[in-house]
Amino acid sequence: MIEFMHHDQLAMPMNGEDRVRAFYVDVLGFEEVEKPDILKDRGGVWFTRAAIDLHLGVEEPFIPAKKAHPAFGAPSLDKAIQHLQSRKVAYRRDIDLPNIRRIYIDDPFGNRIDLLERLRRSPISAPHMSSSLFRKLRF
Repeated sequence: MIEFMHHDQLAMPMNGEDRVRAFYVDVLGFEEVEKPDILKDRGGVWFTRAAIDLHLGVEEPFIPAKKAHPAFGAPSLDKAIQHLQSRKVAYRRDIDLPNIRRIYIDDPFGNRIDLLERLRRSPISAPHMSSSLFRKLRF
């Protein structure tokens, strides 16, 4: 029935587009994608990077996602942490999973984001999380 994941979406408050761009482009390295004209009046911003499509849409009242979250892979969690520290982005460690090291960060509005490093082939990783995808997410 399901063939692929098209995009992930997080909520953001109204008029937060500049803060979202600064974080997702300047910190995480996404590229902004132009929204279709028919959706531009709704606000929000769309991004892409390494076969990941992420949409941030305006939701009022806004409540940040503290439990539900995207999980982005990086080839080196240590390098990702150095990158975050150089940009003064706070992170917190969590319990590592089998063959996966991970940390959490928050976007400018408090949405939780998981950054992870796969240490070796993990039996719990999804088939779409290929090694080539992880190699593309460089910090």
